[in-house]
Amino acid sequence: MTSKLRLGVNIDHVATIRNARGGDHPDPVRAAEIVASVGGDGITAHLREDRRHIRDEDLARIQSATELPLNLEMAATPEMLEIALRHKPHAACIVPEKREERTTEGGLDAAGLHNSLVPIVDELRSADIRVSLFIEANERQLDAALRLGAPVVEFHTGEYAHAFLDGESEKVASELKRISDMAALAAKNGIEPHAGHGLTFENVQPIAAIPQIAELNIGHYLVGEAVFVGLESAIRRMRDLMDEAR
Repeated sequence: MTSKLRLGVNIDHVATIRNARGGDHPDPVRAAEIVASVGGDGITAHLREDRRHIRDEDLARIQSATELPLNLEMAATPEMLEIALRHKPHAACIVPEKREERTTEGGLDAAGLHNSLVPIVDELRSADIRVSLFIEANERQLDAALRLGAPVVEFHTGEYAHAFLDGESEKVASELKRISDMAALAAKNGIEPHAGHGLTFENVQPIAAIPQIAELNIGHYLVGEAVFVGLESAIRRMRDLMDEAR
């Protein structure tokens, strides 16, 4: 598989900065427009239970601002299902969510939550919303995604990113092999593999080089770099690195 690797930009933390002070600035919609203007392939936004960054009203505004597909990250709850069905994003990525966590840590236990996920996945798919499951790269979770009929999985790359940051070369290699093997297995079974979490300019290329991975979703790092170099420059640099890896 040699097709262009897509870049989805998560704009949550533009909203985090906005909400820290109140008011409307900086506006995540403006960030979405910048993503579109520099060739990003999609917008990712996580509407959390506590609304710590993206707000309900942001969703329709983001959808109206650009023609880029919106990937709505959501917990598997009746409230979030209702919101997804009302807004009809291009995709809904089901993620684990704990009220006290700073960010999404670890993948969704799709295997353990199979029975409760069935009706949510079925309703999203019936509404022509592409369902993605944010999971760890292992056979048990991938098998659960297959049984649930999810067309997409997004592999959690946090362990790889932590090992890379800590200079643990053996673990980096083992994590890369694990993700690569599961990406190949997903593709073999007709599931489109994506990846994300903790990806940076320094560590993105080995993940981007995995040929079966179709999309990377990156947010916090790009918004952080934007403080220093601007969002447009940060996205262009990430795009260049991903293209070089392919």
